[in-house]
Amino acid sequence: MTLNDQGDEMQTLVTGKRVLVASGRYLEDGAVLIEGDSISAVGPREEIEQQAGADATRFAFDGTVLPGLIDAHVHLLFDGSPDPVQALESTDEVLFEEMRRRAGLLLDSGVTTARDLGDRNGLALRLAAAISEGSTQGPRIVSAGTPATTMGGHCHFLGGEVSGEGQVRDLVRRNLAAGAGVIKAMVTGGGLTKGGPASHESQFTADELAALVDEAHKAGVPVAAHAHGTDGIAAAVAAGVDTIEHCTWMTDNGLDLRQDVLQEIIDRGTFVCPAVSPHWQMLPRIFGEERATAMFDLVRQMADAGVRLVAGTDAGVQRAGFDGLVPALGFYSHLGLANSSIIDMATGEAAAALGLGSVTGRIAPGFSADLLLVDGDPLADLSALKDIKAVFASGRRHQPDAAE
Repeated sequence: MTLNDQGDEMQTLVTGKRVLVASGRYLEDGAVLIEGDSISAVGPREEIEQQAGADATRFAFDGTVLPGLIDAHVHLLFDGSPDPVQALESTDEVLFEEMRRRAGLLLDSGVTTARDLGDRNGLALRLAAAISEGSTQGPRIVSAGTPATTMGGHCHFLGGEVSGEGQVRDLVRRNLAAGAGVIKAMVTGGGLTKGGPASHESQFTADELAALVDEAHKAGVPVAAHAHGTDGIAAAVAAGVDTIEHCTWMTDNGLDLRQDVLQEIIDRGTFVCPAVSPHWQMLPRIFGEERATAMFDLVRQMADAGVRLVAGTDAGVQRAGFDGLVPALGFYSHLGLANSSIIDMATGEAAAALGLGSVTGRIAPGFSADLLLVDGDPLADLSALKDIKAVFASGRRHQPDAAE
């Protein structure tokens, strides 16, 4: 928190040609008044200017002011190389410094909140604390700590192997005690783990999943389920998880979107984060044109059915850098979603999925001062999100092209 000489919170007045104040709705010639790390007022420029003190810092802008972006699925521990697991051979201190740099890349790209879904030895929690106290720059980080997996299961090398309800509950409690803001369960296998279960294969029993969700929800913390396989997706939904990551509906011989499970996802209000790579256009070359088209169509079907989709990039895994949220959002344009809906997926809807719906994701009084200032009109042209002029993260101004 920044105070002036009188001990009051410092004010910053941000004015813009347009301010995104609701889904698809601009306030023309608007202004946002920041006090400390929070938004204190939003409204017409002339009205809000009168509320600003004489010593307020003024940032006049001839572009669009919108909520800071949220990447709901990142792995700061990984380096985005062809073999990101190899990076884990480094010491924790080397990894931590690399994670600091990657957090800076997220902030440079307009991301003011990121959910980290795979950690080792509490490094992401440590980084979150450093950012919160202002000793390093980066987005707000919601960390899962160590993800739960089965013995030899997906990402077992992060230290979260458990077996049985007792060990599951114990791991959840340890993560919560360390400050985790989400609990991650590897409900199915994944391609990142060489020699592990296939992506479509389920890992936990129904009782183990129920114990994990119960322990997290007793503490008021949401659960994110890594689930590629259709059976795993069904099990995660039945257990009451809050978000499903990937949700690719895989089976041992193809893809199978089960309509009954889809309806349960909608009825429960379960969020789905497809975790689309910034390089999604490469997928036809990787999986083949027919399979990739089918995978794309499943996401379209979920969107059309009314599933609450949120934006995430899986940053850190193969070919997924930490500056790729806006390119990843282009995937949803390719599917035909409206720009207003896509921006919601990366702001208000993502905040709700992270349990931060009353904290960030909107430009409104009482919300965190997380703002993105871009030239152009992103409701008309989503690529305007790339033309970043400034970012405010918890009231702290950051200009990506400024020298550190």
